[in-house]
Amino acid sequence: MKITDFSGAKLAVIAAGQVLALHRDNLLDIPYPGLWEVPGGGREEEETPVETAIRETWEEAGLQIHPQMIVWQRIYRNQVEGELPTWFLVAKPGWLALPAVRLGSEGQDVRWMPIEAFLELPNAVGFIQDRLREYLSEQDMETRRLG
Repeated sequence: MKITDFSGAKLAVIAAGQVLALHRDNLLDIPYPGLWEVPGGGREEEETPVETAIRETWEEAGLQIHPQMIVWQRIYRNQVEGELPTWFLVAKPGWLALPAVRLGSEGQDVRWMPIEAFLELPNAVGFIQDRLREYLSEQDMETRRLG
C-alpha cells in the first residue's frame, strides 16, 4: 500500500486551550451517530490528507485553515475492517481570539470546546479522543525534553 492510499482525514483544530468539536447527526445510517468528534471526512478524487482535512473543516465548520497551520499528522488503520487507512491531523493556528464557526450541511452542532472537556465526553468517538490524547502526550514529552 502506498502512503497515498487512504480513505479520509480528520482535523483537530486547537487554539486558546480549545478544540473545534462537531456533534454528528443522529442518523442510524452513518457511522458514530450522535457522537462528538472533530471535523473531517472522506477523500475526494486525488486529494492529499491535508487537502481533505482542510476542505472538510471548511464544509463542516466554515473555518479556513492554511496548510502551514498543521503541526502534526499521522496515518492510522481504519476502524472499519478492510477499508483504507485514515489520517488524523492537528492544526494550531495561534489565534489570540477564537473565530466564529458555523454549522455546515452535516452535524447537529459545531463549537469550540475546552480540550479536557472534549477528552472527557462520554458521548464522543473514542478513537478520535485517543488520537488527540496521543498528540497531546507527544507534545508534553517534547516540552519536558526541551525544558
